[in-house]
Amino acid sequence: MRRSLPLPRRPIRLAPLALPLAMALALPAGFPVAAQAQPRPPARAGHGQAAPAPQDMNRIVAVVNGEVVTQSEVASRARLFAMTTGLGASSDLITRLEPQIVRLVIDDRLRLQEMRRRRIVVSDEEVAAALSDIESRNNLPKGGLVAQLRAGGVDTRVLFDQIRVQIGWSRLIRQALGQQAEPTEAEIRERVEAHEARVGQPEYQVSEIFVPVDDPARADEVQRFVNDVVGRLRAGMPFPVAATQFSQSQTALQGGDLGWVRPEELEPEIARIITQMPVGAISNAVRVPGGYRIVALRQKRETGRDIATLVTLRQAFLPFTSQLDPQNPTEQQRGQLEKAQRVTGGCDAVEAANRAAGSVRPADPGQVRQETLEPPQLRQLVASLSPGRASQPIVTPDGILVIAVCSRESRNLAQYTPEMAKAQILRERVELVSQQQQRNLRRQAQIDMRIRPSAARDG
Repeated sequence: MRRSLPLPRRPIRLAPLALPLAMALALPAGFPVAAQAQPRPPARAGHGQAAPAPQDMNRIVAVVNGEVVTQSEVASRARLFAMTTGLGASSDLITRLEPQIVRLVIDDRLRLQEMRRRRIVVSDEEVAAALSDIESRNNLPKGGLVAQLRAGGVDTRVLFDQIRVQIGWSRLIRQALGQQAEPTEAEIRERVEAHEARVGQPEYQVSEIFVPVDDPARADEVQRFVNDVVGRLRAGMPFPVAATQFSQSQTALQGGDLGWVRPEELEPEIARIITQMPVGAISNAVRVPGGYRIVALRQKRETGRDIATLVTLRQAFLPFTSQLDPQNPTEQQRGQLEKAQRVTGGCDAVEAANRAAGSVRPADPGQVRQETLEPPQLRQLVASLSPGRASQPIVTPDGILVIAVCSRESRNLAQYTPEMAKAQILRERVELVSQQQQRNLRRQAQIDMRIRPSAARDG
């Protein structure tokens, strides 16, 4: 009789550990080589969708400083949004969002024109690294987002171009700031001293989406759009995806991440509600100077106090060639278990085992916070391991995992350093100038709207 393999009731995986955010993504197949984003050709129709007539896709929606924006570009952006949020591309919501999608396409065109005027070029490698960061924040494997978009019939250049504009715009703003961007030593010291004086007071880890209102006559239209986004977020749409797609804040490329902030660092309208929100909550649309803001509260803590247990790990994953049936394992699966049982050393042995198995998973997932490991079984296992000792084999449906703790330390993550103060001051200045520059571009632009978006026509 064949021996069965012990399968945990809930398989344990190290998916949340993935690759460190700083690790760049290799250029995906078919990655565009143009140094600057170009007007996009019509994207393929998604699965189950009829391809729009070519004449419809070539219709001119707007002329922006002499450059044409076609229905194809708007449809591609809408399809990207539909894919990344799980909406159907023909849904009523997409129709309601069309005016805002048109606005975002025009804003990106204005930014791209200004980048060209100032000769700001963003390389393909920079776009790829940013894409890797987005995938990591959304727990996707390397190349996973591109694969999903292609499977859904989305022209991936739409996303690449959007990321390229976001990177270039950030560079443009920093150039506009020049030497004024750098905080002085006195400013940094004052910020650190003010932080130390507030030790023990609450602070909040916040993400944001900012949607500007350039024309007061359009405020109701923008609010309807923001309300729709709030509804989707509360229904499960990932906040980083929505922020990357629609936020006009400089935090958009970081998924809207504002980091740890105190109420007095936020707009009064936001500060009033953030202190009342439970962790995990998403706010309603909040009217603030210049537009609407949505915020999500990710964590709370006391200023200067956030003691964490940080561990460095090594993992070896021995894959199965077929899905495991615990009651009827194959010869290959039993062989993998025997190999895993022979991994008895510490981190070096685990790393060597991962290399020998030819695993696509990294042996070193980087330093992680023990308290945040998921699922709970993994957290409990890591907490029970002494440094330098490998775990027992962990059987999952697609392979066997062995992990080892290399080091463990307690650290106050809330310690506020001069480097953190400098980054915070710089972020505030960049955000202010970004909003000013975007308003100026809109005010100075020649924008000829040829087709009113459907939501505007119907409203």
